[in-house]
Amino acid sequence: MSALTFTLKIRPEQRVDMSPLVCQKLENLEPVEIAAIKLHCGKKKVRVDELFAVSGFDTKHILIKNSVAKLDYIGKELDGGVIRVEGDVGAYCGMGMKSGVIKVFGNAGLYAGCEMKKGQLEIDGNAGDFLGGALAGNKMGMKGGLILVKGNAGDRVGDHLRRGTILIEGSAGDYCGSRMIAGTIAVMGNTGKFLGHSMRRGTLLLWNAPKLPASFNDCGSHTLAFLPMLFKSFQSLNSTFALTENAFNRVQRYAGDMSEIGRGEVLVRIEN
Repeated sequence: MSALTFTLKIRPEQRVDMSPLVCQKLENLEPVEIAAIKLHCGKKKVRVDELFAVSGFDTKHILIKNSVAKLDYIGKELDGGVIRVEGDVGAYCGMGMKSGVIKVFGNAGLYAGCEMKKGQLEIDGNAGDFLGGALAGNKMGMKGGLILVKGNAGDRVGDHLRRGTILIEGSAGDYCGSRMIAGTIAVMGNTGKFLGHSMRRGTLLLWNAPKLPASFNDCGSHTLAFLPMLFKSFQSLNSTFALTENAFNRVQRYAGDMSEIGRGEVLVRIEN
């Protein structure tokens, strides 16, 4: 059975709320019913078939073609199934995701994977600010699952991160790991200013030396037995994180943020 495919026909002038087009909401609907669903586009509502050519039948496998950065809330609260996106996506991609897989073959906007609970979000390009973070005013960000970014990420990666793993092959902006409660963030590239600002617990795993705030204590160099097991868990990913030459177990460890409870850690790779 062919994937349910939405091919964008015209570039929308206003932002489009794509949250109705997730696998569990479309299950058991006929193609004509799916085409008639109305999406918020700016201040008005438009039918799906006004913006997209609809084809295919398999609602457990959704493909969005010609996607642009004005398509927001793709995969919001996805609960099973696979969504593939060819092109860029807007804000809140994978927001509140419960299970399933979202693969974006392009860039993602603000708040990608924010407050997701489980599942896997893969972004081939760059991600905007607050990747895996909490919505404004909320105290818990990502609560589980995995986010993989093959490009760079913006500021406030993992803000209020509660659980789960964020992997960034490129660089991350300022305040990476800010206000972390728990979880893991790994960055192969460089990190910006105010790394781990007000983090309480959790792990920041880095390949390059960061500019750490004065509120982090140097705990010396260590050989950590759990790191090989962590890297082994990445081997199923289509990522440079899966390559054995990128794995290590010897790190410089920093504890902080001491302005909070100080149980977080920053682990920086030591070259052999």
